[in-house]
Amino acid sequence: MWCSFFKSYKPYSALEEGLGTHKVERISDMEKIDVLVIGAGVVGLAIARTMAKEGRQVIVAEAEKLPGSITTSRNSGVIHAGIYYRQGSMKAQLCVRGKTLLYEYAKERTVPYRNCGKLIVACSEEEVGKLEDIRTKAARNNVDDLEILSIEETKEMERNVVCKGALLSPSTGIIDVHTLVEEFIKDIENADGLIAYDNSIEKIEIQCGTFLVHVRGGGLVKADMVINAAGINAQNVARTISGLDPASIPKQYLAKGHYFGISGKSPFNRLIYPVPVKGGLGTHFTMNMAGESIFGPDVLWLKDGEVIEYNVDESRSEKFYEAIKRYWPEIGGRKLRPAYAGVRPKVVGPNEPDGDFIIQMEEDHGVPNLVNLYGIESPGLTASMAIAEMVAGRLHN
Repeated sequence: MWCSFFKSYKPYSALEEGLGTHKVERISDMEKIDVLVIGAGVVGLAIARTMAKEGRQVIVAEAEKLPGSITTSRNSGVIHAGIYYRQGSMKAQLCVRGKTLLYEYAKERTVPYRNCGKLIVACSEEEVGKLEDIRTKAARNNVDDLEILSIEETKEMERNVVCKGALLSPSTGIIDVHTLVEEFIKDIENADGLIAYDNSIEKIEIQCGTFLVHVRGGGLVKADMVINAAGINAQNVARTISGLDPASIPKQYLAKGHYFGISGKSPFNRLIYPVPVKGGLGTHFTMNMAGESIFGPDVLWLKDGEVIEYNVDESRSEKFYEAIKRYWPEIGGRKLRPAYAGVRPKVVGPNEPDGDFIIQMEEDHGVPNLVNLYGIESPGLTASMAIAEMVAGRLHN
């Protein structure tokens, strides 16, 4: 049934990202579907998966030629515990719930993951005092498994760490993001949903309660519901929606983060995070499922209208050395190599308190059956399945 809706539908091997999936050249005119999800990042796919498994006809329109190729594949790949976020915020609630869902899903579907834990290290006496504050904040978010460690206890766990003390988070982990995306796509396709790659949105009109979504190249999708999960393009998509109050669209800020790696044996068995800094969680150590060591990200705020590029500025490695030496002085004997860069969509700018996810429904913007998601940055990967659960639940009400 579905294939007749497309001018081209053929197998496509996404070798660049290691994903086996399908490519749809262009959406052609079709009869009305139930749900159009805009954006095939991990959050859009999680939402589409949930809606499709409920028996709805779902298409995901993705502007890129690969799923998850913008924000999803350009982060640390960490399953966060839910430690840092403001009590009662969406980030706090959806991260904690999402962590549970993600671990369960990874076990069920054999998505590679490691519940390796992490240490938040205090590198000065002043920072030692902040560890208890972090633990208290985490407990308010129902994360009650954190343990403050002495210097000696920290050394027993990670002999290469130099610090004044640490906070152990045993429920933090890492996950193979590419395999996770593959499994979400399988679930969508097994429920008769489709992913339409290389299909960017030009404008969205609303007639008699039906969304008329115009796709680049002349395609038209008629949908009962539209879910805008376009990540760094969410505001741009929202501005194309006729009848949507522009005042409901929050200003977007973009923060670029660089990552560097080292070759050779990993110095740590767990993730190592410094005490958080403004704008991010500091230059931390993570590893991927292949055991490769990664440091990052830093925070580089992009200017309004600045062209987004994903090159790694090697000159920034000097600041990485300085930050890493605080908890691992031996980095001076290892060479940092450029790994990758990512851009995070934020709804607050530099020197402002951390922003929350913004998930707007009809009561927020006045348009029935429209969901706009803004500022879905970290911990968006961890929270993805909980975001999907929440969006689907609120659309039922």
